[in-house]
Amino acid sequence: MSTKPTDSSGISFTALYTGAVWHRNGLSDDSLSTVQGKWLYQLMSPFEAVSRQIAGGNLRTFLLQRHLIIDHLIEQTIRQHGACQLLEIACGLSPRGIRLRQRVPNLHMVEADLPDMARRKAAKLTASGHLAPHHQVTPIDILTPSGELALETVIDRCFDTGGPVIVVTEGLTNYFSLPVISDFWRRLAATLARRPGSVYLTDSYLLPPQPLLRGGIDLLSKVLGGMTQSQVSFHFRDDGHAAGHFDSLGFAATKVHNPRDFYHTLAIPRSRDNPMVRVIEARTGPCQDAF
Repeated sequence: MSTKPTDSSGISFTALYTGAVWHRNGLSDDSLSTVQGKWLYQLMSPFEAVSRQIAGGNLRTFLLQRHLIIDHLIEQTIRQHGACQLLEIACGLSPRGIRLRQRVPNLHMVEADLPDMARRKAAKLTASGHLAPHHQVTPIDILTPSGELALETVIDRCFDTGGPVIVVTEGLTNYFSLPVISDFWRRLAATLARRPGSVYLTDSYLLPPQPLLRGGIDLLSKVLGGMTQSQVSFHFRDDGHAAGHFDSLGFAATKVHNPRDFYHTLAIPRSRDNPMVRVIEARTGPCQDAF
């Protein structure tokens, strides 16, 4: 999200494929569908079929698992903690803002992305009549420490002072090395600490134990990294490692959610074995009140 070596300006094309997956599964608005996304969906279908056969799950499975679990946790936070301010960073073509505003009319929804993508998203929401005073789009650069595009500036400008905020990053953090993204997480923890009751929701991936599958994923990561001009990384060994890392960055309490724990409560696709994807819920405030 800047001109540094850790720039993420090449990532936006992946939003087209993710957007197509959401649309094909009835989660998205027609206004967010793209010709490029439909083409990528067809192009990826043979790979996805082979991956599901070999690994018991594929990218589409993980995309749907994480998206629906994050939605569930957002609505749970709104019900239980009263937080009605939401910032979705790297929003891309995410339909979350449209869906949540329909279900929670008093939600203050702010979508944020790189300037080019933010302009594109704002134009689509405007054309479809979804952009409104309580549903905004703004540019952001998560790697910039100061200025109008900085995380801290965006949160202070867009939300009520001191009120809790739900922050979501979906499909973003694995495009950065752990040291780079940890700096963002540390700044986010410090910013949300000034807003008790806030929560951060993100996804992460664990490498599978099978050597053959690990090798295939490693190759795919290198290809995807080259296409997106980024450093695709798997950050954590296991759930405990992930929770401990977030706690060390300043969050008061962290819970790592495995999709299989939601198989009987949410209509999400199932993986044959232990899912690779995780949803991380990191909260501010007293630990005993966090979950």
